[in-house]
Amino acid sequence: MWKRWFGKTNEDVTKLEAYKIIDFDKLPKHIAIIMDGNGRWAQKQGLMRTLGHRAGVETLREVVKAASGLGIQALTAYAFSTENWKRPDSEVKFLMDLFSEYLDREIDELHENNVKIRFIGRIEELSNLLQTKIERAQLRTANNTGLILNLAVNYGSRDEITRTVKIIANKVKNNEIKIEEINENFITNHLDTAGIPEVDLVIRPSGDLRISNFLLWQMAYAEFWFTEINWPDFKPNDLLQAVLSYQKRERRFGGLK
Repeated sequence: MWKRWFGKTNEDVTKLEAYKIIDFDKLPKHIAIIMDGNGRWAQKQGLMRTLGHRAGVETLREVVKAASGLGIQALTAYAFSTENWKRPDSEVKFLMDLFSEYLDREIDELHENNVKIRFIGRIEELSNLLQTKIERAQLRTANNTGLILNLAVNYGSRDEITRTVKIIANKVKNNEIKIEEINENFITNHLDTAGIPEVDLVIRPSGDLRISNFLLWQMAYAEFWFTEINWPDFKPNDLLQAVLSYQKRERRFGGLK
């Protein structure tokens, strides 16, 4: 069980100073992570870029365990963007195979630990086999009540917002709703992340300082945490440090305190 990896019974983890001072009443509800730096990590070690992606999957596994152990409500990981199709065909194929392998290998443990897995993005453009595995994984974990794990695959935030606008426009056209009914909450409830709290904390590894077309609507008031660490080297302790940084900040949402 994951408690042996990350939980109050795990001596190695509870000895971490960061864990001891976290305020469990002030956790971010939704953490979004841009899993960047896999290729650079591999190249620095003289390895193929694909091995960096494989190492990144192992990091995701440990971070999901850590987030679940902390009691985070939702974790959204940016796995493959709509722009990533521009990469070499061999790398794209490897990534798609890796997603498929991840579902085969991890779904049992995710389900056993009450994790609810969801995919966001243009899933219908993926291979039929991968779509089937995604559907099965989502159905199998649909009733789980623990951490919600969102995997953004073939996802771009501008594309998501465009698709949402079209859906709402069609509802107006078909007289299903009136224009006056459209407000921020209405739009939020038609996004890929409907039903999930807005992003509280964004983690960006690998030293880059940009959003990269990720959850633009959902992170309107999110706090950002940047690190030079490449994603494969990101550890549960780094997640704790990001959460601690978040808890030290004053969130005003445009108002005054």
